[in-house]
Amino acid sequence: MADKIHVTTGEARLSYVHLLQPYAREAGQKERYGVTVLVPKADVATKQRIDAAIEAAMQDGAARLWSGKRYTIHPLWDGDGLNASGQPFGPECKGHWVFTAGADPQYKPRVVDANLQDILDPTKIYSGVYGRVGIDVYPYNNPNKKGVGFGLVNVQILHDGEPLGGGSVSPEDDFGAADPAYYAPPVQQHYPQYVGTPPQQPYAPSGYGAVPPQYSTPAQGYPYPQQQVDPLTGLPF
Repeated sequence: MADKIHVTTGEARLSYVHLLQPYAREAGQKERYGVTVLVPKADVATKQRIDAAIEAAMQDGAARLWSGKRYTIHPLWDGDGLNASGQPFGPECKGHWVFTAGADPQYKPRVVDANLQDILDPTKIYSGVYGRVGIDVYPYNNPNKKGVGFGLVNVQILHDGEPLGGGSVSPEDDFGAADPAYYAPPVQQHYPQYVGTPPQQPYAPSGYGAVPPQYSTPAQGYPYPQQQVDPLTGLPF
């Protein structure tokens, strides 16, 4: 029996999309291409094809790898149940069968559009988009785990969908209305320094408005505001 069985899904929703660049969820992990596929439960034909492929891969594994035993571990999950961590799936998974397919960096999957043209624009490939997926279903025999895996081969993007994983709370919800206390202060107005005897009336150049109190006494000489300097460098702040 062949060690890989190929299945093509019907239209499904794609999530956790890493199709143009390999990705590792945690530091130190091996980077891989990958996608999580949400198959509607109404698509009975796709579910039957996947079930048949899993059964064939289990028989192959028992015959070639597992010394006649059957290991039923596989990556197809019920989106209305619990995930591998024992937690409910997200709301987008309700009413779907959920599986993840991946590929090592040397086996980059092809990503095409409805006309079978390669897609290179990353804005066209995102979590929430709709498409079809071609996967290899195969038995594996790791030292600590035996079962059936899904290898990612091809992805066809069909049409846009509501993006998944975006923020559900607006900045206004988080932070409220703009606070006037954080508005930028008005630009400080500077007044030229007089040379010699200052005039008897406070000098107010056109466009500068009223003279601040600290400049209203002629005896003060209309100095510039004192500029602070860095005590270590001697440079102005």
